[in-house]
Parts: sequence; C-alpha cells; structure tokens
Amino acid sequence: MSLLGKIGEAPQRSVRIFIIGLVLFVIGLVFVFIGYYNHHYWQMLGMVFLGLGIVFAIWGYIGIFASRLLTMFNRHPK
Repeated sequence: MSLLGKIGEAPQRSVRIFIIGLVLFVIGLVFVFIGYYNHHYWQMLGMVFLGLGIVFAIWGYIGIFASRLLTMFNRHPK
C-alpha cells in the first residue's frame, strides 16, 4: 500500500481529527481573547491551543484530501 493509501484509508477518522483541530483552534482563540482583558498567561495557553488546533486540522485535512484523491484515481481501498 502506498503512502497515499495509508493516509487516506479512513476518511471518517480524518474528518473527526479535522473537527477536533477546529475546536481546539476556537478554544485557543477564546483564551487569547480572555488574556487580552485578564492576565497574559491566558494568551500563552491560548497560543498552545492554537498551535495544537492547527496541527490537528492540517493532519485531518491531509487525510481527507488523500481519501478524495484516491477516490478520484479509483484506487480507494474497499
């Protein structure tokens, strides 16, 4: 199995990872906003959540893209 096949083999899991990344990103934005009005440590925590959210969202999106690409090439594992 190719790398593309391994990455795109579970599109439902990739969508779940993508949504988790988006939720972490939004939580990070909330903490950054809270830190603007309160102590700056909230902003640091928000930046950590933003970074994790971006990593998870990219990881999930790559899986979704690989699944779509395999479907387009008609090589999607059944």
